[in-house]
Amino acid sequence: MGLSYRSTGLSAVDSGLWIQKRKESDRVIALAGNPNVGKSTIFNGLTGMNQHTGNWPGKTVSCAQGYFEWEQKGYIFVDIPGTYSLLAHSAEEEVARNFICFQDPDGVVVVCDATCLERNLNLVLQIMEITGRVIVCVNLMDEAARKGLSVDLKKLEERLQVPVVGTIGQKTESRHELAKALAFFENRDAKAPLTLRYSEPVEKALAQLEPVVALAVKGKMNSRFVALRLLDPDESLFSELKAYLGEDLFNNPLIQKALWDAKETLKQAGISRTDLRDQIVSSLVTTAERYCEGVVTVQKEGGAKRDRKIDRFLTGRKTGYPVMLLLLLLIFWLTISGANLPSSLLSKGLFWIEGRLSELFYALGAPNWLHDVCVLGIYRVLSWVVSAMLPPMAIFFPLFTLLEDVGYLPRVAYNLDHAFQRCHACGKQSLSMCMGFGCNAAGVVGARIIDSPRERLIAILTNNFVPCNGRFPTIISILTMFFVAAGSGIFSTLWSALLLTGVIILGIFFTFLVSAFLSKTLLKGEASSFTLELPPYRRPQVGKIIVRSLLDRTLFVLGRAVAVAAPAGLLIWILANVSVGGDTLLSHIAAFLDPFAQLLGLDGVILIAFLLGLPANEIVLPLIIMAYLADGSLTEMESIWEMKALFVANGWTAVTAINVILFSLFHWPCSTTLITIYKETKSVKWTLLSFFLPTGIGMLCCACINGVAGFFQ
Repeated sequence: MGLSYRSTGLSAVDSGLWIQKRKESDRVIALAGNPNVGKSTIFNGLTGMNQHTGNWPGKTVSCAQGYFEWEQKGYIFVDIPGTYSLLAHSAEEEVARNFICFQDPDGVVVVCDATCLERNLNLVLQIMEITGRVIVCVNLMDEAARKGLSVDLKKLEERLQVPVVGTIGQKTESRHELAKALAFFENRDAKAPLTLRYSEPVEKALAQLEPVVALAVKGKMNSRFVALRLLDPDESLFSELKAYLGEDLFNNPLIQKALWDAKETLKQAGISRTDLRDQIVSSLVTTAERYCEGVVTVQKEGGAKRDRKIDRFLTGRKTGYPVMLLLLLLIFWLTISGANLPSSLLSKGLFWIEGRLSELFYALGAPNWLHDVCVLGIYRVLSWVVSAMLPPMAIFFPLFTLLEDVGYLPRVAYNLDHAFQRCHACGKQSLSMCMGFGCNAAGVVGARIIDSPRERLIAILTNNFVPCNGRFPTIISILTMFFVAAGSGIFSTLWSALLLTGVIILGIFFTFLVSAFLSKTLLKGEASSFTLELPPYRRPQVGKIIVRSLLDRTLFVLGRAVAVAAPAGLLIWILANVSVGGDTLLSHIAAFLDPFAQLLGLDGVILIAFLLGLPANEIVLPLIIMAYLADGSLTEMESIWEMKALFVANGWTAVTAINVILFSLFHWPCSTTLITIYKETKSVKWTLLSFFLPTGIGMLCCACINGVAGFFQ
């Protein structure tokens, strides 16, 4: 007897997720739970795979599917999105609800956090209203013990009348206990759905409506659940229900009559739709309290008190913001100081490989133009992108993932919630903004966590105001060249990190400013309230952090950058090597752009470098160097001070450096981010606005700085 790991892919069809069974007897199990309860750890532990995801049809929300075998029985686990409720307010909650309601799984395993079991039971009770085929997995039992909490699983099982299993997600032995409990699903009629009791008028209204609903749903769904939803209608649910049943219940004459009678009953009792929703939520809360009474006991206060003390420091009015800024400074300092040597070594290694490629081309007798296009064009651009991006990302992403893993990032959202509320935006925007520091495309995708479409769009349009890893090399290099004394050591890198932090704060300030502007113009509206659960502080899993940050983030982002940098290398080589009238196309375009660029305190070379850097921001500086040297390919400089001498010789001043930093901070998103914005919004209009909005602000800032500098000269 043991765990047998297999995996399978996931794809989608119009009717929903296509579940790939290996044999007819395989059971389909939904894995549900609140966010941050260790659901994915359980999933990966059982199926022996990292998540391979596919989008739910019509939604940019992912589910993952994996195969698990126990005692010669097959189980297909579907890891549905984390959700707090089946009363759907977001695309994630809709997908979770729709899978449980309409995909007819053989069972649902609901993963709960042992440290906040009562709150997690709200979702358990909602799912049990739909189906009795439920196993409750109380995870993070080690965290509960550390906080001095004792959970009586037997008592909870007696009250819920379904299997309750305690687990520690990382431990195989505890997952064995969950695997044993899966036998509960072998009998599809193991238990009837749970019946929650409401006030007398609500129960009377349900009694009037449910018998008629039962005739219409014909046993395909829990009629009491559907009746309750008819009284408290949800448009997204009923569009799915119509497709599932092949009938619009609101057009059914019998249901129309019964629904009118039921609503009259509620109206006579003075119960409005809002009151009904409050009663439903209140019943869930009080039932969860009743079931948890005596189940969770506090053995000692130490762990919980410690967390509260840390929270008072990290989220306090006087300490919350300074701590955030210090952590930001520390991360940038570690990234800058740690990336210098690896970047240099990687660059030299890649240029050594370039030499070997050249030898290979010559040995094969390839024409010079083919060698130059492939090696000096495409390969050299790729080398610049990889050597500039990989080392800082390999440091930044693990540090970012570390903050996420210990539970600090939700505290950042909590701290910034008030500021975003003042801008009529959502506090969750701070999380997508933080993701943007690594990659703006990732930040755009991260905006899915925001429920309101209006606020999600604001987060998408403003994500580019914080610089990604692709823009860091340009900003850091110019800050170091023009505003840090020559030399090396801890004080040099610390001063660079401090200046970079100042630039980042400017970007965050404009994020607030533009969010407020959009909220009062194109995207008018009030900030919606949201519930943000502050997860417990957890000991970071270093191995998992390294794997997740390097594979899921660093290499994923690098791969996308490389994919767009290759054709860019070809275009750059053509522009730099094809001559018209004695000058290259690159020189002609730079000369054409120069008058306008001068108004911004830049020059034509700088502006065309940013334009050609659309596929990957990392190649902006190499392009500037190449154009100034009039070389036909990207050139490696021996030192940053040699680079500064070249720039000064071509007319750069401190004002030019400031404007290049500002324009690097505020200009169009890279092509990867623009493609991601279009995929998320499905709108050319919003994609174009995301291009022109930061660009317009960047040009305005540069023109103002240049004008003020010119006034004092």
